[in-house]
Amino acid sequence: MASRLSRSLPFLSWGRTLDRRMLGADLMAGLTGAILVLPQGVAYAFIAGLPPEVGLYSAIVAASVAALFGSSWHMISGPTAALSIVLASVVGSLGALTPSEYLAAALTVTLLVGVIQLAMGLLRLGSLVSFISHTVVIGFTTGAAILIVTSQMKHLLGVSIDGQGFLMELAALVQTLPETNPYALAIGLISLVTSVVTRRIHRRSPHLLLGLAAGSLACWLLDGEAHGVALVGALPGTLPPLSLPELSPDSLRTLTSGAFAIALLGLIEAVSIARAIALRSGQVIDGNQEFIGQGLSNIVGGFFSCYASSGSFTRSGANYDAGARTPLASVFAAALLALILVLAPGITAYLPLPAMAGGILLIAWNLIDAHHIAHLVRASRHEAMILAATVAATLLVALEFAIYIGVLLSLVLYLKRTSRPTVMEVAPRQDHPRRHIRNVARYDLAQCPQLKILRIDGSLFFGATDHVQRRLRALSAAPGTRVLIIGKGINFIDTAGIEMLLQEARRLRDQGGELMISSLKGTVLDELRHRGDLARLGEQRVFETPEAAIGATTPSLDPEICRSCHKRIFTECGPMPPEEDILARQG
Repeated sequence: MASRLSRSLPFLSWGRTLDRRMLGADLMAGLTGAILVLPQGVAYAFIAGLPPEVGLYSAIVAASVAALFGSSWHMISGPTAALSIVLASVVGSLGALTPSEYLAAALTVTLLVGVIQLAMGLLRLGSLVSFISHTVVIGFTTGAAILIVTSQMKHLLGVSIDGQGFLMELAALVQTLPETNPYALAIGLISLVTSVVTRRIHRRSPHLLLGLAAGSLACWLLDGEAHGVALVGALPGTLPPLSLPELSPDSLRTLTSGAFAIALLGLIEAVSIARAIALRSGQVIDGNQEFIGQGLSNIVGGFFSCYASSGSFTRSGANYDAGARTPLASVFAAALLALILVLAPGITAYLPLPAMAGGILLIAWNLIDAHHIAHLVRASRHEAMILAATVAATLLVALEFAIYIGVLLSLVLYLKRTSRPTVMEVAPRQDHPRRHIRNVARYDLAQCPQLKILRIDGSLFFGATDHVQRRLRALSAAPGTRVLIIGKGINFIDTAGIEMLLQEARRLRDQGGELMISSLKGTVLDELRHRGDLARLGEQRVFETPEAAIGATTPSLDPEICRSCHKRIFTECGPMPPEEDILARQG
């Protein structure tokens, strides 16, 4: 009972280990996290089309709940760039909304995201995110980065554009280039360059914060406000207020599809980041508990003016590097951020939008995993096509549907690979005293002309039977051929697989040959026996080892063919009858 409660409430487990040293380490890591999330929270809310304080509210409330109920000790949750751009796409698809209507719709999406994530966690569906391939995730984040850049260029250039969708926004930007505000562009570039240089000099420095400070200073020196440079404005200076999402049937019906896509993307982000940090910390991550933590954080956030959040790789990595020992570091960061919000609400009063845009461009650049993209393009044309398709879908269709396309591509890729198990010709090595059975092509091995030995690496299920059957027929077309399938690489055989094996057994028998199977795993044999399929297949066809199968089929082979090759092959395959026995059977 106590262990089950500790799994459901993880803070009961790590809370018992706290001491003064751990509290001190978590407090220092929390201070680092608060400084880091301050500019990011404002920037991500800006991407999502929400007031800047909403991003900070998410970094306070959602981050604390996720830390207390998630399984990772070091992952920091809160607003992220990818979820922000998808949320903007989902809510923006509703048409023209007032700021209050837009915020209400965002809160509804956040609540729905939390409910979906919590349900998936309670149903123990944590392994489902493994079906989304890494290639699709990289493609989606690359496309999202391009969309973020496009959306921020108007603020960097100080122009006003009309247009929905990537291509229309890009065309509008090109048309408005002559109207660029040089003051806005200069301020944005100063902020961007300062952030990049600061990061190069000291990687752990709050480079975004310093870049925004440099942009604000440049705006003040250039009197940017007088030259048409827009400012973010002061924060309200209040703690996250209670809020009520829009829960009308029409809103729920309209927003559920987009919320499901955001929930899926958020879980992929969170579990991937938690596992990446766990590789460094040595912690074991519970994917289902992480689902529950993310779901609760978004449910609570939906009632406290937060928007959809997930794990942040940047802040999580910085938290671990800063020496955090427990999730209390995330709670400390949230508390310090709340103090800043209440005591210094004017911190963004003179922050120019072009400086924000410069910082967001750097965030978008960091989303692009150039190293893995180059590796995928070089390694596999198939993976490169999936990557390109995902990027194109992200740019050209609604983002929630781009995520579904990515999921579909991942499943197609998985099914394509599992539906084509390897059917390999193998034979005993004639140059090895123990006659190990090896790949014919790799070791250039000779084969017995009457016995074809094949190894299948992959499961025999309905999706794979057609491919395996074609290979079997191609390799055993000669009349009288015996086929031995070595099945140690087969994980399961479903009804379609059994029917295919029965068809091949009848075909070979009609041609004067025989089908045999050896080395099946005990679990596979038990399942076949339980279903009655082993009796249908014939237990006399199933052997424990390849040697036993070869020994059983030797007496039925053509003696003349055996005589012509026994010195070269067959004595290496199994027991060879004495010459007088062969002559006796002939006569």
